[in-house]
Amino acid sequence: MTQTAIYPSLSGARVLITGGATGIGAELVRAFAAQGAQVAFLDIDAEAGAALAAELGATFRACDLRDIAALQARIAELEAVLGSFAVLVNNAARDDRHDFEALTPDYWDDCMATNLRHHPFAAQTVLAGMKAAGGGAVINMGSISWRRGRPGMLGYTTAKAAISGMTRSLAAELGPHGVRVNSVVPGAVLTERQARLWLTPEKNREFLDQQALKFRLEPGHVADMVLFLASDAALACTGQDFIVDAGLTLN
Repeated sequence: MTQTAIYPSLSGARVLITGGATGIGAELVRAFAAQGAQVAFLDIDAEAGAALAAELGATFRACDLRDIAALQARIAELEAVLGSFAVLVNNAARDDRHDFEALTPDYWDDCMATNLRHHPFAAQTVLAGMKAAGGGAVINMGSISWRRGRPGMLGYTTAKAAISGMTRSLAAELGPHGVRVNSVVPGAVLTERQARLWLTPEKNREFLDQQALKFRLEPGHVADMVLFLASDAALACTGQDFIVDAGLTLN
């Protein structure tokens, strides 16, 4: 798909994206770079992250976001180099499947650490810079999977449901500082990982049959919504879930 909207407020803006090396995250890095933003991103995949950063001229730091101290240190390091961030996109997640009957406390804790726990601490770390600047935007990536009650991924859907509540509370908490907090809730997005692990002709047809719009979602569709929410065009939007699912949740 072709990106058409240009947001002047994003030109030169400092943007931090978690989980930006592959999938939707990589598309977010590309989309903000195309707006002329100063993009920094974190990811556990050092090889893919370094390659994308070299391609786009973005700033990359390898980081396991399950380690909160390391996350905070990387953000502080980036702020020392680039300056404070106007936009934070909490994107990092991993939608692994698992059997409920085989679920263990260690697996559950790791799932929460991968998909949820780092969000508030990333926001907490960039907040001082946003307050000093008089505002900013935090965008949390949700998922329609919890709204559809998808089996086989209880840890992931629980984390993504929690992001909706966290977004609303953070919006109320940070609004007085001019910081907007929203979530983007993607539907069935066709990424390389999805295609490699789970996509079959039958599953592809199932999504198209259930969606109101009869095309497969791509990462760029999600990036377009994130750009809008990060820009001054969305100055009056906070505490909301913005669904990008081609109408999949209508059924």
